Amino acid sequence: MPADLVTLLPMAVVLVLIGAFAGVVGGLLGVGGGIVLVPAFFYAFQSLGLGGDHLMQVCVGTSLATIVVTSIRSVNGHSRRGAVDWEVLKRWGPGLVIGAALGVLVAAQVKSLVLQAVFGGLAGVAGLYMAFGREHWRLGAAMPGLAGAGILSSVVGFFSALMGIGGGTFGVPLMSLYSLPIHRAVGTASGFGILIAVPAVLGFLMMPLRDAPPLSIGAVNLPAFAIVIGSTLVTTPWGVALAHRMDPRPLKRAFAVFLTLVALNMLRKVAFG
Repeated sequence: MPADLVTLLPMAVVLVLIGAFAGVVGGLLGVGGGIVLVPAFFYAFQSLGLGGDHLMQVCVGTSLATIVVTSIRSVNGHSRRGAVDWEVLKRWGPGLVIGAALGVLVAAQVKSLVLQAVFGGLAGVAGLYMAFGREHWRLGAAMPGLAGAGILSSVVGFFSALMGIGGGTFGVPLMSLYSLPIHRAVGTASGFGILIAVPAVLGFLMMPLRDAPPLSIGAVNLPAFAIVIGSTLVTTPWGVALAHRMDPRPLKRAFAVFLTLVALNMLRKVAFG
């Protein structure tokens, strides 16, 4: 059996499972797939001996490529239900695009360890907020104006591109803190994903990496992208159906613990190798 096939077959099996898990969790808890996919890609590629100084760039770039597809589907669904605030998207759009582009430029200049540290630190913060955040917490009674939106959107775009995630992880709690109803925040954040992922993926596709896994273009692994998209599209409706049959709050707390542990493990790898 050719060496590439020996590598790709076990990788395909692992990726199907990763996509299935990300789809169920995303549909059940409303969290973006990237927060699951990036660490899953990292541990899967590493366990298959596909490491390198820029492994995290591949995980981030491939995750963002999947977000392009899933965000388009998601924003269409939310828009049909009237849950997308297009005025917020117009105000936040330029900053998200600029921040994402800057994030790619930084990602191209650093080694995998730096992106691991960024992901581990911010994912840990997201996990703690998910576990301990309260619905009554507020930063303001209304969404910020043009200047505030420009600053916040640039920061969200920048760190989302560095982490390989869409708009939900930061966007939903941030808009909720500014009193936007949660369903509208979730719907609007699905639009954030497109604005962040499209410019970021273009940059990652043009990133020249010599140590990327087989069948990669730049920092986007094509088999991982195709397999995960197929698997996620199948299992996301399962998660949505489960969310309507059970109380997702205990599961959300459990996922917060899981995410925090994943983040701490990534930080441990950064510190101790």
